[in-house]
Amino acid sequence: MENDLLYQLALSKVPGIGPAHARKLIRHFGEAKPIFQAGRPLLKKVCGSGDRADAIVQFDEFQDVEKEQSFLEKYAMRPLFITDKDYPQRLLNCEKAPILLFYKGNANLNNTKIIAVVGTRSPTEYGKQAAAMLMKDLASSGMLIISGLAYGVDAIAHQSALDNGLPTVGILGHGLDQIYPQENAPLARRMVQQGGLLTQFNIGSSPENYNFPIRNRLVAAMSDALIVIETASRGGSMLTVNNALEFNKKVFAFPGRINDLKSSGCNALICSGKARLLTGAQQFMEDMKWVEPAKNPEVRQAALFPTPSDERHLSEEEKKVLQLLRKKGSLSLDELAAASNQRSGPLSMALLNLELQGWIDARPGKRYQLRE
Repeated sequence: MENDLLYQLALSKVPGIGPAHARKLIRHFGEAKPIFQAGRPLLKKVCGSGDRADAIVQFDEFQDVEKEQSFLEKYAMRPLFITDKDYPQRLLNCEKAPILLFYKGNANLNNTKIIAVVGTRSPTEYGKQAAAMLMKDLASSGMLIISGLAYGVDAIAHQSALDNGLPTVGILGHGLDQIYPQENAPLARRMVQQGGLLTQFNIGSSPENYNFPIRNRLVAAMSDALIVIETASRGGSMLTVNNALEFNKKVFAFPGRINDLKSSGCNALICSGKARLLTGAQQFMEDMKWVEPAKNPEVRQAALFPTPSDERHLSEEEKKVLQLLRKKGSLSLDELAAASNQRSGPLSMALLNLELQGWIDARPGKRYQLRE
């Protein structure tokens, strides 16, 4: 067995060898193959444990490993070992980064801008609109959108990213030989063409409950920023937030109504300073320093008696008022209403606008005339 991948797959399956110990072995031996060729004394010294050394020496599941490799090759699923240049480099700052990932797709996992979007599995209409609006407004940013392919906000973020031409990758809590939830399988197939699917779980791994906190940690570690769209004060999204804060990632949250339980988590994050209040894509991009701040228009103090502007910019109601005042000189509100055949509400608004723009003056008795 000269194939390096066989030994990489084998190392990911050795009992008792988790990500931290596997990385320690890789740092010493450089690759996976020499680990299985080393003797027990050296392995014990590197691992710091005779039990772990024995687990490596006694590993005898290479036949199953060969079957897994054949499956990966048959379905064009790409293993990414921790020394691979295409392995997500942001994960290298995470002590428990998996030594082997499984990927199917075409997105660049080392995109210069990667954001994670998480939230409740049962969003309100507000949450759905917020997620869709964000993806639409980020359409030209070229960033990679990642999420967990779960119901709700995850699926909406993936779908909206696809609809707006953004690559999107789903981070899975199981092996690539299945999709969970099954209802998202059509979405997953689209993502493979415009993004991808990524997991740290071997083929055959089921979507067990304890896998998803591990998945959430990977979502946080791979991103530059985490955006939360509707979440209760407890749940998977809040766990992902804690992971992001641990990795010193920036966290943003859309605010919600104070009496909405599905926004209680977002509001609490903003209130505690753990998340920045998010209002839209432009503000997010500016906060991330990915775009220059939009220039605010110069604010000029209104003149006490402004000069009228071009009459062409007036509404039809305002033009009608001016025409009547030019004929009559001075009219009351009731007289203007009768002569112009306008309701009092719109007429009052037209009169106020004309007064503010310097066209007319209000006189005692609710009378109006042209400004001299």
